[in-house]
Amino acid sequence: MILLELRSHPFNRGKLRCCSVRLRPASEPAMAVLSVDEGKKLLLDPHPKREEDIVPRLVWAERRRRMEAQNTQFGPDGPRAFWRSRIFSAGLSMFYAGARLMRLDGRGRRNALDIQLVARSISFPDLPRAFDGYRILHLSDTHLDCLPELATVASRLIAGIEVDLLALTGDIHGRRRAPLAASTGPLAELISVVRVKDRRLAILGNHDPADMAEALEHLGFDVLINGSTVLARGDEHVVLTGLDDVHRFFTSDALVALSRAPEGFRVALVHSAEVADYAAAAGYGLYLCGHTHGGQICLPGGRPIITHLLRCRYGSRGFWRDGNMAGYTNRGLGVSDVPLRFNCRGEVAVITLRRSVSGGMPRDGGDRLTSVTP
Repeated sequence: MILLELRSHPFNRGKLRCCSVRLRPASEPAMAVLSVDEGKKLLLDPHPKREEDIVPRLVWAERRRRMEAQNTQFGPDGPRAFWRSRIFSAGLSMFYAGARLMRLDGRGRRNALDIQLVARSISFPDLPRAFDGYRILHLSDTHLDCLPELATVASRLIAGIEVDLLALTGDIHGRRRAPLAASTGPLAELISVVRVKDRRLAILGNHDPADMAEALEHLGFDVLINGSTVLARGDEHVVLTGLDDVHRFFTSDALVALSRAPEGFRVALVHSAEVADYAAAAGYGLYLCGHTHGGQICLPGGRPIITHLLRCRYGSRGFWRDGNMAGYTNRGLGVSDVPLRFNCRGEVAVITLRRSVSGGMPRDGGDRLTSVTP
């Protein structure tokens, strides 16, 4: 068996990166193996990554694809059998068939398009003064391939908004067999109406394949995969740590990333709340996530029937705390499996960070809701 191997040489002039590709026997050890298409992408990339980032990214991508091919989920508590997902999918199919039979699917679809803009402020005693008033546009679970009309509705809702940071916490994609462009195309339309002063950061969710990372980078996102980045204002800074999905694709790299982040006020971007306790123990101040859709199909009063959380179930929706850490679980913009919502509206959140004068625990300043007619 012959495999393609990429070697990156320590030669760099301006944006020129010197790489070589060679064929090697499968029996010969190598740090990273990639397909011909992947090799071409790296060699022709007009915005090449730093040399020291290439091999870890390839190793991650190869491992992630192997996990995607298995009929097993990997969570912080170990391997998770797929039977839960199969039972849930079968139940949803029966529910959708019943909704259509009772002619409730039209109402459920209108509910799914009736999204809210949630403006929320959270106060922290240790937030750097330079970041008092820092605004984060938090998007999650967009799934725009499942209900593309949501992009137009949401664009009207957030048009002209100015924020400091755009944080996208996973599940950009929805249908496994749909092309990624079915999700990223409408997403590009949506984010084009927002002015972002600093950066666009994204992480992957359990519905996102490894290739979604590159697709998001083409939209101008910095994709954090079990790593951290620092945002500075003057001589003060905050640290943002982004993890690969921990519901289905958990590895120990996620906990290493949480524990080895630079010192400072830390914000965790994670698809689900299932490692919130680890983040709190590591001293994070804020944890932003999604995954649950707020339940999507809920009992009256918005009580979720199913959250898909096997750990840290207190983080199923809205504002919550774990020790000295504040958390916010976005109900998600989109829908998956069935394009319906009941007793649970989708959302786009604008979170304003505040520095509290009195000290103490992080405090939730409540929210203001804005709607738009589909």
